[in-house]
Amino acid sequence: MAGEHAAGAAEPVLSVRGLAKRYGERDALRDVSFDLNAGELVAVVGPNGAGKTTLLSILVGVQRASEGSVSGAAELAGGRAIGWAPQQPALYSKLSVRENLRLFAKLERVADPAEAVARMLAQTGLEERADERVEKLSGGNRQRVNVALGLLADPRVLALDEPSSALDPGQRARLWEFVSALAARGTSVLFSTHHLGEVQRYATRAIVLADGRVLFDGAPVELMRRVGGAVDDLEGAFLALLRERGAA
Repeated sequence: MAGEHAAGAAEPVLSVRGLAKRYGERDALRDVSFDLNAGELVAVVGPNGAGKTTLLSILVGVQRASEGSVSGAAELAGGRAIGWAPQQPALYSKLSVRENLRLFAKLERVADPAEAVARMLAQTGLEERADERVEKLSGGNRQRVNVALGLLADPRVLALDEPSSALDPGQRARLWEFVSALAARGTSVLFSTHHLGEVQRYATRAIVLADGRVLFDGAPVELMRRVGGAVDDLEGAFLALLRERGAA
């Protein structure tokens, strides 16, 4: 149920209130509200067309909301309060990893591009690949570069749209090890996914969207208990919730 997650004493890094998005007569988002706290790893899940990508694209400023507001302590970080890694990596395949990072650091007007590039190479474990052209990287390493672009400005919040959709199981595990380490250091991560196993394994919270509305906001284990399913079966609990709300 929306609002089940209790905010901590600290000010949220992101506060979303009454967010709505309309495309003509179609409501892509309807009255979406939630808080995001420091260091949380929050999954946005739902069937196709639920509004997951629309929500993330509004939060990062790619689209404008029809109604509602996005605010919070993250505003203190300036225009790049929220880092963005879209589903399709925006990388230049003929450039090296280092050259991509340097170019985007300049485009983002990062104060010290050289320091930011060095920090991202170290943080993503790509130092040995720094001078390789992106086209020669594995899918997992390309996704690491994609995430690194979203982190160049050292944002308080990182938004990831289907970050592991094109990765094999080993690459997914390495990506989530990296992302989990970011959250452990205090970066708040909001990600969309269709992999319910990833949600159960890595997310501290799950926000379930269907038809643009929030059906549930809380820990994955709370969802499993709420619908009366087996504790180890998040996918079953997710489907039961959709059926209960007539969204399956």
